Amino acid sequence: MAEGQINHRDHALGLTRALGIARARDFKAAGIPLVYLKRLTDAGELTRLRRGLYQEPERVGSHAAHDLAEATRLVPNGVISLLSALRHHELTTQLPHAVWMTIPHKARTPRATGLALQIVRATGAALTTGIEHAEIEGVRVPIYSVAKTVADCFKYVRHVGEDVAIEALRDALHQRKTTPGELMLNARLDRVAGRMEPFIKALQ
Repeated sequence: MAEGQINHRDHALGLTRALGIARARDFKAAGIPLVYLKRLTDAGELTRLRRGLYQEPERVGSHAAHDLAEATRLVPNGVISLLSALRHHELTTQLPHAVWMTIPHKARTPRATGLALQIVRATGAALTTGIEHAEIEGVRVPIYSVAKTVADCFKYVRHVGEDVAIEALRDALHQRKTTPGELMLNARLDRVAGRMEPFIKALQ
């Protein structure tokens, strides 16, 4: 193998390792010819997750968290939210049929071939407040905090259902994963304080 080929191979594998899940555009930006991606996948050194997404074979997961990592790489301006965030915070036993993400209000709707996405939109502080990060398969995944997720469930109650929102609020308080003060702060941010406050008081 020529020296240039070895360098491209090592560079491609190093980039994938650093990003956790790499996009074809990441390789292109790094000056790695895309032909090497096919060679590496054919050799079993990279796994093609779906069109334009690659990962080291030993990092590929089969659990729900893997989809969160994939979604983050596909939608870099999105934040894991609502039912997917509830699942991550262990506030629901349901396995969402799609990855729920919040994106900026004016952002283009993402197209993710093979990965089901459920998109909601927000703007300003309602978009940027309460973001935490989880390390999943080498990818730094932005996920809303417990308090922000619960408030969002009330804000987007038509999407998730009132029973899910109330159950998430109850479990979050009973498991002491958040406080009434944090919940009310996020409720005011999402403009659902009037809806949430009676439930918070009843559960204290």
